Amino acid sequence: MASENNTRISGFLLLGFSEVPALQPLIFGIFLSMYLVTISGNLLIVLAILSASHLHTPMYFFLANLSLVDVCFTSTTVPKMLVNIQTQSQAISYAGCITQMFFLLLFAGLDDCLLTVMAYDRFVAICHPLHYTVIMHPRLCVQLVVVSVCISTLHSLLQSFMVLRLSFCANLEIPHFFCELNQVVHSACSDTLINDVVIYIAAVLLALGPLAGILYSYSKIVSSIRAISSAQGKYKAFSTCASHLSVVSLFYGTCLGVYLSSAITQNPHSTAMASVMYTVVTPMLNPFIYSLRNKDIKRALKRLFERDTVNEPIVLGLKTSP
Repeated sequence: MASENNTRISGFLLLGFSEVPALQPLIFGIFLSMYLVTISGNLLIVLAILSASHLHTPMYFFLANLSLVDVCFTSTTVPKMLVNIQTQSQAISYAGCITQMFFLLLFAGLDDCLLTVMAYDRFVAICHPLHYTVIMHPRLCVQLVVVSVCISTLHSLLQSFMVLRLSFCANLEIPHFFCELNQVVHSACSDTLINDVVIYIAAVLLALGPLAGILYSYSKIVSSIRAISSAQGKYKAFSTCASHLSVVSLFYGTCLGVYLSSAITQNPHSTAMASVMYTVVTPMLNPFIYSLRNKDIKRALKRLFERDTVNEPIVLGLKTSP
């Protein structure tokens, strides 16, 4: 019966932020600008890390992966919204909606896992500096990224297959600018209790679990920093964590804001506006956060623009210096 219902669906309607025609060009311009800044900023970070041999360390290896994931994360939602505005269409096919939802969950989970891995890297660098080169060897770094990909992929597949088992009766309106998991699930005609339970358990394991790991890492980092006698040493140790801590606060803060706004206001359009923070704004700000106070990144970007390394081969290797 579910498969029969699914075959009758031609697609969903993404209502976006506003149906007022006069606002569509403004929304298009704002999101196109943010998307271009996000893509260019994150790709510049990746190119700077690739081109500078002194940045071939675990910390910057994870940062390059995070930047690539942010590019993909934003690209799962914004281009489709821009196309819909340009064509004056709100439609997305059933297959397209499931595909978008799968990749959105995949890259959101990767963001979460990579931030946790980066917290572990900083924990080892500050709390066990003498053993850093032994612990954070290149093979482990690659393994941590692979494990993150596997966890995120399995979660995305699970949620996607759980949605595929649901039946939908007709063209459905989603008050969002992308196929958000909860909105799609609660648009179904069939019972969604199992889906809700799976979503809740996954949220606890894949959101609170990594967050607990990050908080534990930073509790140990703070204890180690407090034990440093010189003020200069404390500042240097903290400065290596400041950018990552800012990104973690921004990512989890915006996600928490979306959850609270949906729980308190019960207004889907308000939830859609809040979702912009973690799907668009956070990936856009990450390159600025990591580059503004990071002398190594700024120096690499300067060399990249000045073309000093035009004849230097770009080879991605990993050194293990904290």
